[in-house]
Amino acid sequence: MNAANGKVLRALEAVTAERAEDALLSVRGLTVRFRLRGGRGVAAVSDADFDLAAGECLALVGESGCGKSVLASALLGLLPGNAETSGTALLAGASTDAATRGAGAGPDATDLLAADEKTLARTVRGRRVGLVPQSPAAHLTPVRTVRAQLEETVRALTAVPRRARREAAEAAAGRAAFPAGHLDRYPHELSGGLAQRAATALALIGDARLLLADEPTTGLDRDLVDRTVDELRRHVDEGRGLLLITHDLAAAERVADRVAVMYAGRIVELAPAHRFFGPSGPRHPYARGLLDALPERRFTPIPGMPPELSDLPEGCAFAPRCPRATALCATRPEPRAGVACHHPEDARA
Repeated sequence: MNAANGKVLRALEAVTAERAEDALLSVRGLTVRFRLRGGRGVAAVSDADFDLAAGECLALVGESGCGKSVLASALLGLLPGNAETSGTALLAGASTDAATRGAGAGPDATDLLAADEKTLARTVRGRRVGLVPQSPAAHLTPVRTVRAQLEETVRALTAVPRRARREAAEAAAGRAAFPAGHLDRYPHELSGGLAQRAATALALIGDARLLLADEPTTGLDRDLVDRTVDELRRHVDEGRGLLLITHDLAAAERVADRVAVMYAGRIVELAPAHRFFGPSGPRHPYARGLLDALPERRFTPIPGMPPELSDLPEGCAFAPRCPRATALCATRPEPRAGVACHHPEDARA
């Protein structure tokens, strides 16, 4: 490592430490394993570390099956019974006092991985963490109108009196840009974009400081993708944190402040969005491959296939597909300054 690169890496490490002090969500060592018959196990997420601040969007990207949605489900306690989790995911409490701020500090801080179902159901989901689900139409009740579902959510998550719930439901729809003229329609009468906005409105009712959006643009055309992520970004700019889980790099580039790249269950790079999508680009070979596969870039696919999560190699999981791999890659690379790779691209300011 030359002196210039060393200086950049030290600066990145200092920024990471400062970010942890201001974190709305601070995740350390998050690991999810699924127990299978015969005593086998699948490591769906391994040692995930990241912080997310209020007023920030972190885009979690990667190929399908890399563990993105499993990570989100772990944060909300929505994993199936054969899942085992470890690590910490500290959600900061309501206090914003400088003396109690930092890494989940504060009187109302909650470790989402250690919390029981009662705590998650009564004090976290919807109230402190809002979920914009993948395939929203499947999460809407088919026999009730959008208005009825919004009013029910207002009743469950807020102290709004009964006579004011209709107005509160309409206000929630407006925040998600859901047209008032469609409130009395049933889910099957909505387009994909309208169903997405209905799900977003439901997620925002509890005024949760943290939003998890799991593939919120799947199946939408480009115009609806842009409108959906722009609406989510608007709520981030009002002071919420947003974890945007997506395989759509164009959507991530449009709204993200930082980008985390997952491969085979691990976060292999964490970088500012302006650098990740800018001229210098990402430093991990897999992250570079994702960008190079885009039609507007080189349109060059990454060779090979991701490994089976039930049969991961001892070393770097990307090594069999990597043009930079050497014998050193038979050992697992540990993250340094935001990238887990033995042969990353040089760090640039």
